[in-house]
Amino acid sequence: MEVGIDIIVQVLVWGLYAGCIYILLATGLNLIFGVMKVVNFAHGQLLMIGAYVTFSFFVVSGFNPYVLLAASIPILIILGVSIERLCFRPILGTGKLNEIFISIGLIYILENAAALIWTDEWRVIHSPFESITVPLAGMRIPVDYLIIIVTTAVILVALYSFLRKTSLGRAVRATSQNRKAAMLMGINVERMDMLSFGIGAGLAGAAGTLWVVSGQVFNPYMGSVPAIKAFAIVIIGGLGSIPGAIIGGLILGIAENFTIFTVGGAWKDAIAFLILIIVLVIRPTGLFGESGE
Repeated sequence: MEVGIDIIVQVLVWGLYAGCIYILLATGLNLIFGVMKVVNFAHGQLLMIGAYVTFSFFVVSGFNPYVLLAASIPILIILGVSIERLCFRPILGTGKLNEIFISIGLIYILENAAALIWTDEWRVIHSPFESITVPLAGMRIPVDYLIIIVTTAVILVALYSFLRKTSLGRAVRATSQNRKAAMLMGINVERMDMLSFGIGAGLAGAAGTLWVVSGQVFNPYMGSVPAIKAFAIVIIGGLGSIPGAIIGGLILGIAENFTIFTVGGAWKDAIAFLILIIVLVIRPTGLFGESGE
C-alpha cells in the first residue's frame, strides 16, 4: 500500500490531537503520583466530570466551549482538593491497598452521582468551528484539532512555568523529590499534596472540556478507558515524570491513529498495551523513569 505525504500528515495531526487529551490526563495523574505517591484509579472519572461541567455551562450560557475551560478547570481543582482532603489524606501512608479501594470507591461514587445529576444518556456538543478546515500539505485539517493542540501547549507551558518559576511550584517539586527533606526545610507537604491533587484534577477537567469540544460522545461511564490509557502512558513515560507523560501521550496518540489507518479501529485500544509491553521489556522503569540502581 502506497502511503503519500498527505496521509502521513493526516495521521500525525490526528495523533497529535488525540495525544493532547491523553497528555493532559496523564500529566495530572503523574503530578499527583510524583508528589503524593498515590495512584488514583478514579482519575478518568474526573475527566468525565469535566466533560459534564462544560456541557452544563454550554447549555445554560451558549458560550464558546473553549472559553468554558475557564469554568471546568477551577471547578475540577476545587473537586480535586476536596477529594484529597476528605478521602486520600486520612489514609495516606496506611498502605497501598487502602488507596486502591478508596479510588475504586470513588469511581462508583462519581459515576453514579453523574448519572443522578445528568442521567446516563449519551451526550454531545458541537464546536462552533466544526465545519471549518484549513489547508495543510495538500489536505484540509479541522481547525478544532489545531486549536486543541495549541490550547494543550499553552496549558503545559503554564504548568511548566508554575513549577519552575514560582516558589510554590518549586515547593511542589521539592516535595516530589524528597518528601522528608522538604518537610525539614519548612515546606508544608500537606498543602503541597492538596495543591498537586487540585492541579491534577484541573488538568483532567481541561482534558474533559477538550474531549467534548472535539465532538466525542460521553456519558457517566466513559471515564474508564481514558483512565486506563493514561495509566499506560504514565508507565511508558516513567512514574512521576511529566516529560515522560507528554512524550508517552504523543506516542500513544500517533500510534492509535496509525493503527486505525493500517489495521482498523478494532485494534485502537489494544495498541496502548502493546506499546506498554514493548517499553517495559526494553526499559522496565519507563522511558524517563529512574533506574533503581
